[in-house]
Amino acid sequence: MQPFLQAHATHPDWRLALAMVQPQLEAQRRAREAGWTPTLGWVYLTDHYATQAEALLAELQKRWPGVAWVGSVGIGVAASGVEYVDEPALSLMLADLPAADFRLFSGTRPLGGFAAHAALVHADPGTPDLPELLADLSGKTDSGYLFGGLASSRGRTVTIADAVLQGGLSGVAFGPGVALVSRVTQGCQPIGPRRTITAVQQNVVTRLDGTPALDCLLADLGLPGRDPREALPQIRRTLVGLSDPADGADGLARPGAFGPDTRVRHLIGLDPAQRGIAVADQPEAGQQLAFCQRHTEAARRDLVRICAEIREELAPAHEPALLQGGAAEPAAATVRGAVYVSCSGRGGPHFGAPSAELQIVRRALGDVPLVGFFANGEIARHHLYGYTGVLTVFTSAG
Repeated sequence: MQPFLQAHATHPDWRLALAMVQPQLEAQRRAREAGWTPTLGWVYLTDHYATQAEALLAELQKRWPGVAWVGSVGIGVAASGVEYVDEPALSLMLADLPAADFRLFSGTRPLGGFAAHAALVHADPGTPDLPELLADLSGKTDSGYLFGGLASSRGRTVTIADAVLQGGLSGVAFGPGVALVSRVTQGCQPIGPRRTITAVQQNVVTRLDGTPALDCLLADLGLPGRDPREALPQIRRTLVGLSDPADGADGLARPGAFGPDTRVRHLIGLDPAQRGIAVADQPEAGQQLAFCQRHTEAARRDLVRICAEIREELAPAHEPALLQGGAAEPAAATVRGAVYVSCSGRGGPHFGAPSAELQIVRRALGDVPLVGFFANGEIARHHLYGYTGVLTVFTSAG
């Protein structure tokens, strides 16, 4: 089982970008064994091409007949070690997965009786009841694991599943025969302890551990007793991390860092009369809440951490040994391809240099085929995240 094919290009005209991508893919294809045939393709396009998405997809289907295409629009797209943000660009990947091991889906194309183990999901951020739809789709997979993100665009918002779609969910489900490993990396660092929400009215949290929530916020900012108006510059830089009681220790990856089950949300207002805080979500009594702020170095460390975890999971448990007859024991699983969905608020501008985020991934995993996009929200399991990255690698036993 060989690595997937991957190519990327930028040009104001999508036709010329595609013309630059095709020879890259064909050169890689010639290096494969005879008979190598792609069956599944990923296409991520920046919003500069969104109005021509139908023509672009038709050309992909013409050039690579028999390939099922999935993808999304983003304000930026990613490849191995490279990101294109706020410029016209394409990132493509082709895989030779058995057709029986995956199934495309959308609002007009249900999974039917397909035995899904996990699924890549692209969603329109304007879709009503999105958390409920994600939970329902998660329940239709054996593992409950979804990965992906919300399309992002300054204009037309589309996703792709063998057709250009607007609204709802689309993507590709994978059967148990497709091996993958996925991790979530956080981009924010807690500035105070986790507390339990003890009183909440709709989206306004009024009490944390029995204490007025606004007082807790001011205390964590080092401004206890101050007038909230005086603290507005610090409050505007502050977000909240929500986690469920059942998440337990998973709410924190280690002291001072969020774990994969914490969902970061914006503070959207204060209620001085009730000493409450308004959150861009529907928090519930009993949930855990920690105030946090975006932190570049913490985001960098956490991205390195998840890459190391993936490498460790793929590494052999012990040194190769000779089996009966002198054959070598199977080597570690190897990466065939990867999909990385990062928040539109991350990328080079957050990490301090162009393509810095993707270069961290490449240094950690090697120059593996990778595609992805910068999303308006990231999806992992049945959760919707913000300011995170979701890295998923497809593997094969060596």
